[in-house]
Amino acid sequence: MVMDYKLTYPSGTATAMLINSFHTNSGAELAGKQVTCLGKYLSISLVWSCFKWFFSGIGDSCGFDNFPSFGLTLFKNTFYFDFSPTYVGCGLICPHIVNCSVLLGAIISWGFLWPFISAHSGDWYPSGLESNNFKGLYGYKVFIAIALILGDGLYNLVKIIYITAKEMCNQSTKQSKLPIVNEITDNESSKRLEEQRKRDEIFLKDRIPAWFAASGYVALVAISTATIPIIFPPLKWYLVLVSYIIAPALAFCNSYGTGLTDWSLSSSYGKIGLFIMASLVGSNGGVIAGLAACGVMMSIVSTAADLMQDFKTGYLTLSSAKSMFVSQLLGTAMGCVIAPLTFWLFWTAFDIGSPDGPYKAPNAVIFREMAILGIEGFSELPKHCLALCCGFFVGALIVNLLRDATPKKISQFIPIPMAMAIPFYIGAYFAVDMFVGTVILYIWERINRKDAEDYACAVASGLICGDGIWTIPSAILSILRINPPICMYFGPSLGS
Repeated sequence: MVMDYKLTYPSGTATAMLINSFHTNSGAELAGKQVTCLGKYLSISLVWSCFKWFFSGIGDSCGFDNFPSFGLTLFKNTFYFDFSPTYVGCGLICPHIVNCSVLLGAIISWGFLWPFISAHSGDWYPSGLESNNFKGLYGYKVFIAIALILGDGLYNLVKIIYITAKEMCNQSTKQSKLPIVNEITDNESSKRLEEQRKRDEIFLKDRIPAWFAASGYVALVAISTATIPIIFPPLKWYLVLVSYIIAPALAFCNSYGTGLTDWSLSSSYGKIGLFIMASLVGSNGGVIAGLAACGVMMSIVSTAADLMQDFKTGYLTLSSAKSMFVSQLLGTAMGCVIAPLTFWLFWTAFDIGSPDGPYKAPNAVIFREMAILGIEGFSELPKHCLALCCGFFVGALIVNLLRDATPKKISQFIPIPMAMAIPFYIGAYFAVDMFVGTVILYIWERINRKDAEDYACAVASGLICGDGIWTIPSAILSILRINPPICMYFGPSLGS
């Protein structure tokens, strides 16, 4: 894929260009300024998150996280700015169209759709249900979001498979119009040609032997086939084996598609496995089996694409392929310890998965409901929920088709269905935060575009990291039962 097909792997190539730029005088100077900028905004974000904690009280209704910026009526529909450095930072990093799509999704769902469905409480669904009951409004929120995600995912999956198949057929005739790196031609400078040969030589010198890759995969299959059914009994050993047999083909397709378009569709492949395994196992443990099989397939498919991005970076920076692979192994080994500890910390300190809490874990809810849907079908959905889901599913397909069929000057303003789906379940507050981030970036670009290009990512990373670092002392304080001293709460005035 790197040498024969010469796929671009845009993120890997961009990373390589950034690393190479550090080794120039001007690049090193800029990198130093970016690190200083990151440290500055990390400190600001950390201090602000600490300051917010003192006013957050007990429960989820106090503090700056529940500040009714646009009034109490809109606050009830989750339209408010919650002063989150993380989401403002995300708005600075994400493209404008993504942030605007998220806000549009929030306006459609929390501005119009959910109030409309709530008005039919007692008719479309029983009134007085708990906020996390899927037979009520919660069911509409989750399943309509799933419909949008599946519509967008299915369209892009078919699109990537089509592009991949077309590109592979065209490789022999060299008639491809896709964004792949062209061969060095005879009229290129000898310096470029020598550099290309050097890259090829270093890349091939430290190649990973095929026997090692094959035996390593077989060993992992044997370990997983033996241990996963012990951890998740509903997922039988032969289903694990089938997942591992299918996964390499899917991993190849995903890695090839990522090389062409920079889109990793591992979650789409995982959802296919989720539906199939859940329906095969049935009501006797199908949810657990589907989720576990989905985890297996997503891990393989996603890791393959990530490693190929790293190999492309290594190829362009004259790095050893073996060292890239060993680094991945070390990172994975560290993750085996750090990830469970982090999960335990959050699970112990916070109410994870609560629809009214700060950590809603939307993917966990959505994937679980997909597994249930694969077993029970559509019979358990609230009234008119299936019709609405079908409408939004078709709408996602049409919007994606319009994005691809219209000229660039028009398609750049067409929203992205996947981004629109996120606030359908989570709420509108983070869409407001991200839109604030995109407005800041837009104004910054108008004032000084070069500064924005150089420092926007550093500022955003600092804001996100500072807020993220504060969650560790916050979780420790929560575990020790040390509560914030003040509850800053907003309500209507006594005279109203």
